[in-house]
Formats: sequence, C-alpha cells, structure tokens
Amino acid sequence: MDLKPLLGIHHVSAITANAKENYDFYTKTLGLRLVKKTVNQDDTSMYHLFYADERGNPGTDLTFFEIPFAGRTQYGTNTISATSLRVPNDESLNYWKMRLEEYEVDHDEIMKDSGRATLAFRDFEGQRLILVSDEKNEGVAGGTPWEKSTVPKEHGILGLGPVVLTVSRLERTTKSLINVLGFREKGRYRTKIDGSEKDVFVFETGEGGTGAEVHVVECKDLPSERQGRGSVHHVAFRVENEKELKKWVKVTSELNIPNSGFVERYYFRSLYFREPNGILFELATDGPGFETDEDFEHLGENLALPPYFEDQRESIEAKLKPLDTKE
Repeated sequence: MDLKPLLGIHHVSAITANAKENYDFYTKTLGLRLVKKTVNQDDTSMYHLFYADERGNPGTDLTFFEIPFAGRTQYGTNTISATSLRVPNDESLNYWKMRLEEYEVDHDEIMKDSGRATLAFRDFEGQRLILVSDEKNEGVAGGTPWEKSTVPKEHGILGLGPVVLTVSRLERTTKSLINVLGFREKGRYRTKIDGSEKDVFVFETGEGGTGAEVHVVECKDLPSERQGRGSVHHVAFRVENEKELKKWVKVTSELNIPNSGFVERYYFRSLYFREPNGILFELATDGPGFETDEDFEHLGENLALPPYFEDQRESIEAKLKPLDTKE
C-alpha cells in the first residue's frame, strides 16, 4: 500500500493530578497557550487540557488528562521517559535557565545532546521535560508562540521536540519504528542517565529535524514504569489526513497488530496501538483543528465538548471541578 511518511510528532499526552496547578505551570511559567479545555473522551469525568502554540498547530500540543487520585510515577523502562519542547536558539536556553530559577523549577545544566543545546527540567509533579534549541534545526518547522504569552516571543516555545523512549528490548522498538512506521535511523549519541553513560539511538520521519525525531535508549535492568502523575500516557505522530489514516488502519490490521481501529476525536482522527515493548502510540490527523468549535481569540476559555457529547453537558460539568481559564 502506498503510504505517505508520517509528518512528525503530533502531540504528547501526559497525566496530572491537579488541573489548576497544571494550568498555572504550563501557561504562566512555560508561557504556552491553553487552546482547548475539554474532557477525556474515553472517561468524561476527567479534564483533557491542550497546551500549544497560538492556535494548536499540529506538532505543538502537550496535553494532560487530570486524574485527581493518580499515584506517584514509579519510574522505570518501557516508557516515554522525556518530552522535548523546542525554543528558538541557544540564547533562549540562557533565558530559560534564569526563568526556571526565578520560578524555583527543578532543572539541570545546559548541555549538548546529539549536537543540540538542551536544558532538562521537571514540573511540579516530576514530569520530565527538555528544552531543546532549534538554532541548527533543519526539518519540520516549529509553531508560532502566542502574542499574549507570559514569555517573550523571541524565546517562546515553538512546539514539541524529540520524545525519548526508554525500553528494555531495543530491537523490538527499532523494528516497530522502521518496519511499521517508516522511520529512518539517523544516528546515535552518548548521554549520562542515572550516573551511567548510555547510547541513545535517533530515528526520524518526514522532513526530519527536532519536530520529527524519536530518541530510544535501552535499559534492561529496570522494571517497567508504573504510570502516575508526572508520567506520559502516549505519543502521537502526524498523519496528513483522514484518507491516509484509514490506510494506516488497514496496514496495522494486516500486520496483525492489535489496534483501536479508526477513532473520531472531533479535533482530529486517530488510531492507537502499542509497540512491542508496550508503549502506546497514536497516529493522528493534522485536522480539523481546535478552531472547529471556538474562535481563535477565545480558544480554551470555556469547556468545549464535541457535538456527540453536547447532550450530556450538564452531567459532565457536574462531575468536573470548576477550572477558571479566562485569566
């Protein structure tokens, strides 16, 4: 079947136990825009918050499911162990280091990974994040920071950078990325993880660059991670349109990969499956986008529900703790 290459990373979805603190951190400290306040469509009793560039362009969305009683993450292997956020250049990292110190955010020192300057940090729940400089980036273009952001536009977050996967069996994930999803092996670099040097293998798709890479490291001596607040639920990769997504549904089924089939998410269409080490992958279409039911100026201000949930609005809102996002 004639499949087009995946275009890059679409979004990353993580877990928080506190929507209000989460909203404050990602909008006020990191300067992202809340482009959609909605619910988890598989469990409408919980919020699903989408933070992104000015309008939620594909490749810029970091999303969170609020699970109020989520326990602490028990870190381990077979997981998405870090999410990168792109910033314009190396000088931006100096700005961010000072900002993280000002806001008393736990962070490491600026370093070089795979030829790029990076700055690792953790949010208030231990979510593992990495700021990565786009100064030398060639590949998928970044997004556009919101003009009303708390962060100056010249240093604003442009979107998602590489996701880091930590796995127990490298060859399993490698085969899935290359043979199923069509990624290319780009190279490798050495980095220090928990005090020891590790090889990190880099894979890319589409135009490549920071917005289209997956970095994989093998750790055989750890138990599988137990997800909780501060962990990543899944990563989604970009598919051009619904027609192309339906091809992927057919291909994964022909390969006997257990999958969700075609899923309607209203703001995009999706397909879910797990790679052989158990990490949840999603393929998601670039459209229709977040302005389907809200205009640009008022994205994220009110609780948005897809039309197929609108008749349940009263009962859905009754289960949610009010979250003021009009500040």
